[in-house]
Amino acid sequence: MDYEMTPFEKEMEENLLTMRDNLLAKISKSDNDFRNLVGSSGSGDSVDIASDDLASKKMEAIGRIDAGKLNSINQAIVRIRNGKYGVCALCGKKIPEERLRAIPYALLCMPCKRKQEH
Repeated sequence: MDYEMTPFEKEMEENLLTMRDNLLAKISKSDNDFRNLVGSSGSGDSVDIASDDLASKKMEAIGRIDAGKLNSINQAIVRIRNGKYGVCALCGKKIPEERLRAIPYALLCMPCKRKQEH
């Protein structure tokens, strides 16, 4: 038996799919930029090498953040399709639509998110 999505869930799935496509395009571009950066290093003085190293570390950090966000987006899409979207992973209460519109891949309601941050 297939789960019948609500109009809100359909809207959120479309938003998440768009977010995923945009993020994949950004990751792909960053990956190409990183390859170009690595390919261009190897010549120059120590200042150039240090600058390239700093740029590559920054790109790696951005890549990790994007990979985490991509994972969160994919998990949210699965939750929508399984009928478990919009339910707080800690307390089990419904996450308000306003929060999900702001962060479509949110796992926690605001009270639980605040508890987690402290």
